[in-house]
Amino acid sequence: MKRIIVILVMLTVVAAMVISGSSITVKGSDTLVRLGQRWAEAYMKKNPGVTVQVSGGGSGTGIAALINGTTDICEASRDMKPKEYKMAEKRGIKPYRISVALDGIAVYLNKNNPVTVLSLAQLKGIYTGSVTNWKEVGGEDHQIILYGRENNSGTYAFFKEHVLKKEDYADRTQTLPGTAAVVNAVEHDKYGIGYGGIAWATGVKDAKVKKDDNSPAVAPSLTTVSNGTYPISRELYWFFNGKPTGDLKKIVNWALSEEGQNIAKEVDYVPLPKEMALKSMVK
Repeated sequence: MKRIIVILVMLTVVAAMVISGSSITVKGSDTLVRLGQRWAEAYMKKNPGVTVQVSGGGSGTGIAALINGTTDICEASRDMKPKEYKMAEKRGIKPYRISVALDGIAVYLNKNNPVTVLSLAQLKGIYTGSVTNWKEVGGEDHQIILYGRENNSGTYAFFKEHVLKKEDYADRTQTLPGTAAVVNAVEHDKYGIGYGGIAWATGVKDAKVKKDDNSPAVAPSLTTVSNGTYPISRELYWFFNGKPTGDLKKIVNWALSEEGQNIAKEVDYVPLPKEMALKSMVK
């Protein structure tokens, strides 16, 4: 009898959780994971009946989870690829993309590296392997040690498309599983270089980046990313299966609200311009 009662109680709890829709899973971009976690913490405090679970793994991992139906929200630092949209369609998934913040991809240098400015052409040369020594870009006579992200990373894909102009990374690029690992590697390697979201740049210095030889050198910041003067800027996304409703609509509209965007700013992400945030809200 006791066993029957216990089973009934367990079934009641599970049923209540299903009915309430109070559990939200968020998965994907390592660039966005820190912001996703902060949003989750703040949202759960305001909404005690809601559980929000956030994990990283890379944009590709999040997109795969969305297509496989194993996450409610996919965090991505890039748009889905045409083949991913086709795969989603075959699975009956209807990706719905919403911009939730802006980001600049910072170029990380060791604090003891005398180089302070790099052009997009120089960065392309460094990461494709045609520029191999720091003296070629105004630094010391030493081989450049390359650090980068794994190929399931949206940052990897964005950097390849917009900086390398779709050329391949040099074979000697050491790929690391997250932005924190890239930062850590450069922090402890005087001759290292890496890239990643500006929110992660602690213990290293950001290179100023020039669009071309005749352009000013611009450091990544909230201001320069917002006004578009920093050359390596992008939007960060949440993807849903169809237009979000219910709890999913509530959480994304809260993230896009003034309160949610202020949290983004507090953790060094770039909030959306107010007009853009309002336009992104789900009606």
